[in-house]
Amino acid sequence: MSSAITESADPRAVPRSRVIVASMVGTTIEFFDFYIYATAAVSVFPLLFFPKSATGTELLASMATFAVAFIARPVGSMLFGHFGDRLGRKATLIGSLLTMGIATFFIGLLPTVMQIGLWAPLMLTILRFCQGLGLGGEWSGAALLATEYAEKGKRAWAAMWPQLGAPFGFILANGSFLLLTSGFDYNSSVASLDHDFLVWGWRIPFLASIAMVAVGLYVRFKLEETPVFARAVARGEKLKVPLAEVFRNNLKELVLGTFIMVATYGVFYLMTTWILSYAIGKTELGFLGISYRDFLVLQLVAVLFFAGTIPVAGRLADKYGRRSFLLVITAAIIVFGFSFSLFLSPENMGTGEHANLGLMLLFLCVGMTLMGLTFGPMSAILPELFPTNVRYSGSGIAYNVSSILGAALTPFAAVWLAKDFGVGYVGFYLSFLGLLTFVALWLSHETRDLSLDSLAEDERVTFGVETSSP
Repeated sequence: MSSAITESADPRAVPRSRVIVASMVGTTIEFFDFYIYATAAVSVFPLLFFPKSATGTELLASMATFAVAFIARPVGSMLFGHFGDRLGRKATLIGSLLTMGIATFFIGLLPTVMQIGLWAPLMLTILRFCQGLGLGGEWSGAALLATEYAEKGKRAWAAMWPQLGAPFGFILANGSFLLLTSGFDYNSSVASLDHDFLVWGWRIPFLASIAMVAVGLYVRFKLEETPVFARAVARGEKLKVPLAEVFRNNLKELVLGTFIMVATYGVFYLMTTWILSYAIGKTELGFLGISYRDFLVLQLVAVLFFAGTIPVAGRLADKYGRRSFLLVITAAIIVFGFSFSLFLSPENMGTGEHANLGLMLLFLCVGMTLMGLTFGPMSAILPELFPTNVRYSGSGIAYNVSSILGAALTPFAAVWLAKDFGVGYVGFYLSFLGLLTFVALWLSHETRDLSLDSLAEDERVTFGVETSSP
């Protein structure tokens, strides 16, 4: 079967502004929900949901619940991917947003370990799992919404819009925590459990997220189905079991896509979740002892570099190709990993009131710049690896299985490496992830000029196709 199927529908029939808003607003909300948990997992949950220990293992326990969502995300990508490839992108995107939003709202209502004992961390873990399910279905749907409406030659540019949801959600999440900690005059280094912020103030972003979900639902109900998927249905190319098909015929693409994404996850969760715990942790435990509010300001400045470089990456990936561009950026990430001890060792950075905040800001800005450049093209290259009738499942599984390797394990491993071996080994860990991505990119092919309006190039695609489809 030829891969060059005529693209008869005009993607401009639906206003581009509607597609942009619909793809970006949902991911912004989803990432906001996800990041307020990440921030709270470092600064709030160890105090309220895990019994205090003499060795400081409550932080590791909190990081473990943070990691639960990354285990859930591949499950979510399979679940929502099945319906996204069977029923369409629109209905599935609505379902993923509701799953994430309701779970986040209920986290804001949870009693603490002092009130109900070990039921508190158990309920927190279950809701965190539900967050992961929702995000597992969200990203690939939003990426497909953008790419399957894109104009020829501008697919990476179109696909970067949902990617902007990550920095925007991060800014909203951390900005809200900055405002709250300032308004409540909360200092993490001398935290008291009867402080108003720990009693009820931290709950505000979780509860307020339900209003953002309502806005996201309104926008997504206004969507039309993507023209690429609509044409696949019209040609009778829907599959009975897309998941089985993608594992049968696209296993190579799944493996490559997973490792293409792994360094991106690694650099981001080091620059956000782990570095927060390392920066604000107590100096007697080997951390830097920087004020929580001061560090949030630095992160919010640095994340602007993340947001600003995503559109740059979209343009360059369209101009030079995804593979060539990402090989260069991944090589830079590997080099960056070897610089961690130069930036972050207590001897060079200083600690407490004597910490060099300018050096920390430089470190964060470099990391966030690399993050934007590597993250920007991912919503183009991963969907481009898969044919239309398994694209939701394939891109979602690759993206979210990678999250286990590059994100779920990274903060936990980084806490352990920094504590037992020194901060330089955290950078070596990032360089190792970068090497895995570099090899995967090297083994992959360029996808810039491939048509999305296609199945695979041989007869394998006929297996499981619903011949009765309209």
